[in-house]
Amino acid sequence: MKLTQHKKYLTQHKISPVNFALLITSDSRTSKTDLTGKTIVKLMRPNKCFYHEIIKNNLGLIRRKVRKFLTDPRVQLIITSGGTGCGRHDLTIEAVRSLLKKEIEGFGELFRLLSYKEIGSTAFMSRAMLGITKNGKIIASLPGSPNAVKLALTKLLRPELAHMLWEISR
Repeated sequence: MKLTQHKKYLTQHKISPVNFALLITSDSRTSKTDLTGKTIVKLMRPNKCFYHEIIKNNLGLIRRKVRKFLTDPRVQLIITSGGTGCGRHDLTIEAVRSLLKKEIEGFGELFRLLSYKEIGSTAFMSRAMLGITKNGKIIASLPGSPNAVKLALTKLLRPELAHMLWEISR
């Protein structure tokens, strides 16, 4: 099927809102100071956020929370924010990568390219990634900055989310 046929199919079939879980990893944010989480929830509308949790940058804790979200049959997408840099406390990628069946490398590559156009060479330090689990759920691991999640959601994830879910389910 050509790309134009995919797009035509998707526009002809009503796509239901996506149910997602949101996990913020931070050693300092609280529900009051979590601007990134609020940005994600707002940008993901009309999709429904079933979980919105903030946890410390701890490898085991991150992995346990993501596994918990994966067991909820309502959740189709898990978005993590924070812990994608190169610092010693940035552990989200290590926690999530082992849960993926397929990593969609193009997401991270395009994210860094678009980020480079906005912030310059600092963009190469991002390890933002997207992948699919063995049970067909999507995990998007995004940086912790509101501008970065806005870029990732508006330019990459939201425009292709329905297409990805369709590809995974067929």
